[in-house]
Amino acid sequence: MSVQEELYARSESKCELCNAIENLVVFAVPPESAANADKSVLICSHCAEQIEKLDDVHHWRCLNDTMWSQIPAVQVMVWRILNKIKAEGWPQDLLDMLYLEEETLAWAQLGQEEEAEESSVVHVDSNGTPLADGDSVTLIKDLNVKGGGFTAKRGTTVRNISLVADNAAHIEGRVEGQRLVLLTQFVKKAA
Repeated sequence: MSVQEELYARSESKCELCNAIENLVVFAVPPESAANADKSVLICSHCAEQIEKLDDVHHWRCLNDTMWSQIPAVQVMVWRILNKIKAEGWPQDLLDMLYLEEETLAWAQLGQEEEAEESSVVHVDSNGTPLADGDSVTLIKDLNVKGGGFTAKRGTTVRNISLVADNAAHIEGRVEGQRLVLLTQFVKKAA
């Protein structure tokens, strides 16, 4: 049985990311270059295009269902895509729910370190301390939340922040159950 036949059987002839049934192609999950059923996924041409461009982040809302797949290659692709678009807010929520076995997570992280190093955006708090995804910060000023109908009080701790990839002055976090964009000048890293 060829790799393509194995993938069609495994996926029931559907895209393993969005469940589309047309224009399906075999995609070797990097760093793999040769197609092998365990290290590949069957995806539609639109998903293949979006993996490169990432210009239609709402297409990836389909990962809300796909993230529960038991196939390691699919899990790796879901993790990588969600990580690339996590600045949108909702992908970070999915990442928080996603569980990968250690071996699968290690595979998902392969090559991601180099991409992270290439990013020249460095987020620092009001004291100049570097911030990272998952850190906790404390508000140093009362902040009026427009549209939220409340004021985020000074001293409030915001846990598990997300960095906005293309803007060093912005981070995201949950305050009183709402996901907000916060300016780094108004937070300090929590000890």
